[in-house]
Amino acid sequence: MYKLLNKINSPKDLKELNILEKQELAKEIREYLLEIVSVNGGHLASNLGVVELTIALHSVFNAPEDKIVWDVGHQSYVHKILTGRREELKTLRKLGGISGFPKTSESEYDSFDTGHSSTSISVALGMARARDLLNKKNRIIAVIGDGSLTGGMAIEALNDAGSSKTNITVILNDNEMSISKNVGGIPALLTKIRTKKAYTRSNNCIKRFFNKVPIIGKPIVNFAHIIKRSIKQAVIPNMYFEDIGFTYLGPVDGHNIQELENILYKSQNIEGPIVIHVITKKGKGYDIAEKNPDKFHGVSSFDIKTGEIKNKKNKDYSKEFGDKLVKLASKNKKIVAVTAAMKDGTGLNEFADKFPKRFFDVGIAEQHATRINCGNGSIRIKTCFCCIFFIFTKRI
Repeated sequence: MYKLLNKINSPKDLKELNILEKQELAKEIREYLLEIVSVNGGHLASNLGVVELTIALHSVFNAPEDKIVWDVGHQSYVHKILTGRREELKTLRKLGGISGFPKTSESEYDSFDTGHSSTSISVALGMARARDLLNKKNRIIAVIGDGSLTGGMAIEALNDAGSSKTNITVILNDNEMSISKNVGGIPALLTKIRTKKAYTRSNNCIKRFFNKVPIIGKPIVNFAHIIKRSIKQAVIPNMYFEDIGFTYLGPVDGHNIQELENILYKSQNIEGPIVIHVITKKGKGYDIAEKNPDKFHGVSSFDIKTGEIKNKKNKDYSKEFGDKLVKLASKNKKIVAVTAAMKDGTGLNEFADKFPKRFFDVGIAEQHATRINCGNGSIRIKTCFCCIFFIFTKRI
């Protein structure tokens, strides 16, 4: 049934395939993921979204020597399939079965035990600094989603990495926006120019030459730098990554293996920290999951044809909690709810619909969520997983 997939037992086998074969392999992997998760349950939408990206990563880099750090880790099923654990994935969510997250004791290809979000850049930076101290040359890659990037730890790591000049690659897996054709070509063109070795060498030679020219040399270099940045800022509105010290590449279509491989190869010619902006779609290839990515984030067994969950529970803890909170909030207008990107998981859908002005989603930022307050009013805090609800004890 799986003509190509059954031949992949390690990344070495993957490297033997041409682009057309890799595209076909991507289709087979999606079918395989659906086959397993529909029976066992698991994280589906996120894994369907990173199929081509994972294929490209293992085609270009040389794991396990090169380290790939997956943020959160629930999108590592494809990584496990390509690194010799295809058959073991059938034991997902079974007693004694394969882990649903990277696990160092499970495989040498899993570089870090990942369970929570926003940690990958910090971990990768630590690995990169250890590599440099040992005088090694292997690549360190952190794969982080746009959601995880809202976490404070990720921002702190970007700040540190950007000023470090350390060779580290951050893959920003952005599944919340699309590429506009009339805009996306310009960043792609700039990426192509910036990553050419000839461009980098000539740019550095010109700088060195003019810096040696007495009096007028440095002003010329500074003026040229200002002009270049002005042009880039005119065509790329958000220069945040480059402003803090990263070389920004992209955006690139995260479902085009050829484009992904090209940009990954080009990135290897650049010194210092790099951000590669990859655009993907959650649930890619399974129409029902594409339309309902939240529902298929983490699911129990379901019917592939209809997407309906099998053995659906009438109520669980989150549902009970959400229902009770709605009842309390209906009687007490001082109650508000705060969630760290877990509205569905904490049963707050109904609360958000009924009390939109009293519902706050702060993104994946639990520390911030527990400290947030309104003005100088004192509050009592109750917590529930990634949800906090506040009761104001005096009028603001």
